[in-house]
Amino acid sequence: MPTVPPPSADPVRPPRTLVLGGARSGKSAYAENLAGADGPVRYVATSVPDPADLDFAERIAVHRRRRPSDWVVVESIDPAGVLADPSTGATLIDDIGTWLTARIDARAAWEAPRGTVGPEADELVAAVAAYPGHLVIVSPEVGMGVIPATRSGRLFRDEIGALNQRLAALCDEAFLVVAGLPLRLK
Repeated sequence: MPTVPPPSADPVRPPRTLVLGGARSGKSAYAENLAGADGPVRYVATSVPDPADLDFAERIAVHRRRRPSDWVVVESIDPAGVLADPSTGATLIDDIGTWLTARIDARAAWEAPRGTVGPEADELVAAVAAYPGHLVIVSPEVGMGVIPATRSGRLFRDEIGALNQRLAALCDEAFLVVAGLPLRLK
């Protein structure tokens, strides 16, 4: 993969920040603190809740209770479309993993060749590149452990890994959160 130079520090454009981490690492809470440091936030929640999945419903409820009441929450599986409308405050997208899962589901692409969701990934990357405001993106960091035993697990790992690299190249700063501790990557 070719090396992409880091974005130039633009004193006029607010920063784009990528926050990576594993499950229950504290990445969302850290991203919320970053985004909320300058006032109200537009929170883009990308999950597609399944009413039958009570565990996931509880995770969503924890996130909702943690957010300040003055934040604007946009539940959307189209973060690129949301980014087309700039916000006056920070925009937080949480998270790219649930968005990618929804895209793979929508295309019934779990058994399809890698890159099937490429057009949507390209659209998201272009929207992030064009976004003029303060942007914080949360995404899972996967693939640091055992190789998944299933094709769908390997597909997700490969697709999110490639997308995270593209987003990190566009962002001014990136953090990896491990055990609630943020590590600056750039």
